[in-house]
Amino acid sequence: MYLYLVGLLLLYYVYRWFRELPRVPDKGNKYVYITGCDSGFGNLLARHLDSKGFRVIASCFSEKGEEDLRKSCSPNLTTTHLDVRSQDIVAKVAAMIKDKVGEWGLWAVVNNAGVSLPAGLCDWLTIDDYKSLLDVNLNGVIAVTLSVLPLIKKARGRVVNVASVFGRISVTGGPYTISKYGVEAFNDSLRVNMAPFGVKVLCIEPGFFKTNMTDSAILSKNVMYLWEKMPQEVRDDYGTEYLEKLLAVLTEKIEKISDGDLMKVVGCMEHALSAVRPRHRYSSGWDAKLFWLPLSYMPTCVSDYIMNSQAIPIAKK
Repeated sequence: MYLYLVGLLLLYYVYRWFRELPRVPDKGNKYVYITGCDSGFGNLLARHLDSKGFRVIASCFSEKGEEDLRKSCSPNLTTTHLDVRSQDIVAKVAAMIKDKVGEWGLWAVVNNAGVSLPAGLCDWLTIDDYKSLLDVNLNGVIAVTLSVLPLIKKARGRVVNVASVFGRISVTGGPYTISKYGVEAFNDSLRVNMAPFGVKVLCIEPGFFKTNMTDSAILSKNVMYLWEKMPQEVRDDYGTEYLEKLLAVLTEKIEKISDGDLMKVVGCMEHALSAVRPRHRYSSGWDAKLFWLPLSYMPTCVSDYIMNSQAIPIAKK
């Protein structure tokens, strides 16, 4: 019986592999707009798609990010400044793209821009901390998408949203996971709404990878900043030993569990953009596939028990 199930599973994966092989033609006339190209996934994706022949429009927050991409890519790649929090800048970039793509329309937008800070436990943060991150990770995704959606409908193209495995399960406090749950919800509703127009909406859900978001020095600095500004009453609730252990986790464990092969994510992004029949969702990284996603399907009492068993003890109980 088990051998039949294994055989059926194997046949399914072989069938899926063949089904997903065909690629879209005429890449030289397909424009792809990517946000957050200063570093990390966005930067690598812009370089990779440029080498594959796509017409890349890479948006960066900094001038240095633009300059580095121009030096390392072909003349076909266009760079532009983008702050997803500014409606005026988002609209200005959309107008530039409209002029550039002409009758072809925009093949795809990749909503990659995002931040992970401020990050901390829920009662360590203020409402302003939540608003500042949500303005980038959620409202920015929606604003950029809506600004170019008519061009994507014209091309019968694609929207690729970079969420996270932590848009499926929340293992920490703060606004990051909330923003990614929001991206997942926006992705799902947009996918249904755009289906009649022939627009495909895909979601990328990475696990832990070595980017600025998992840099232990940056994360530790953020924790110390939050600790120093929070009320003394909250510090007493947790205790200094909690802080010491949390900093140790950030410096010793986060980098160890973070995958250095960013192409695992970029490969999923490329498939979402270039495959004739892309998947609705891509889970990138073995930790996402083998731990976080299975954990998200478990009963709440089971997932809570697993997470709480690994939690750092607090001073006041």
